[in-house]
Amino acid sequence: MNFESTRREFLQTVIAGLAMGRSMLLAQESSPAGLPTRPLGKTGERVSIIGLGGWDIGAIRDEKEAIAIMHEAIDNGLTLFDNCWDYHNGGSEERMGKALAQNGYRDNVFLMTKVCGRDYKTARQNLEDSLRRLRTDRIDLWQFHGIQWNDDPDLIFAENGALKCALEARKAGKIRYIGFTGHKNPRFHLAMLAKPFEWDTVQMPINILDAHYESFQKQVLPVCVKRNIGAIGMKALASQGGRLPRELGIPAPLLRRFALSLPISSLICGIQSRENLRQDIEMARNFRPLADEEVQELLAKAAGPAATGQIEQYKVGNYGCDWWHNLAKRS
Repeated sequence: MNFESTRREFLQTVIAGLAMGRSMLLAQESSPAGLPTRPLGKTGERVSIIGLGGWDIGAIRDEKEAIAIMHEAIDNGLTLFDNCWDYHNGGSEERMGKALAQNGYRDNVFLMTKVCGRDYKTARQNLEDSLRRLRTDRIDLWQFHGIQWNDDPDLIFAENGALKCALEARKAGKIRYIGFTGHKNPRFHLAMLAKPFEWDTVQMPINILDAHYESFQKQVLPVCVKRNIGAIGMKALASQGGRLPRELGIPAPLLRRFALSLPISSLICGIQSRENLRQDIEMARNFRPLADEEVQELLAKAAGPAATGQIEQYKVGNYGCDWWHNLAKRS
């Protein structure tokens, strides 16, 4: 009886998230290039419902091919480009900068990158590095990356913390919007959301496993919806290399549709080939939300594999800007 009650409560929570997602669908619009767009919270911006992941674009061996993939993505209406100061030791930003510097492509994307430094000085250096590598005079969205340490919020909000740098940069026109990311545990996101600041965006893992274990979609996403903060999804396939399709045999487009059926503005996709790109574009162009029955079937398949968080490795290990804390502890 207790099991059935818990199961019923769990499903009700997820279905409630889908109901919020349907309200987002009402705000979804088509675009001339064919990819639907959604509003990015209260920013007034609209972004394509899928975004291009910076880590994966930096993992492609052939730089010319990576640049061609980025150009094809933009030509097909994919407007949200994700990156981070530390991806491939800056190589991802440099590669993306080369692609966007050609033929006016920079003006056709909403460019986001992330900052690792938690103090003012390091954050400012990260920002200048990112602007130089990306060959641009402004970053549309700058996000504090990898929030996963107890002291992250207080460090960022300290008198000489990274937020001070972000506010100065926004005033100077070097960045336009401010957010944060992370994939370790929802409590870190909730701690950032509890700070006295109007966040523009929050980026988090959204997938069928997350619904069962340390769930961002159950704990963080409703807060973002209530406060009209742009929610950006990631890890729909669980990790780089797509562990969910490999290990559970669930097609990637179906997993993407699950994430996009929830109230997120966009889903960052790891794209390492033209085949990946074209599959994701086809899914986005023809997107339709999952029915409640389809969701319940997917969640049932995920329940066992999700139990310990091992497939979602980022929840049980340290990924994203942990070097900064290690450096701070040594100094």
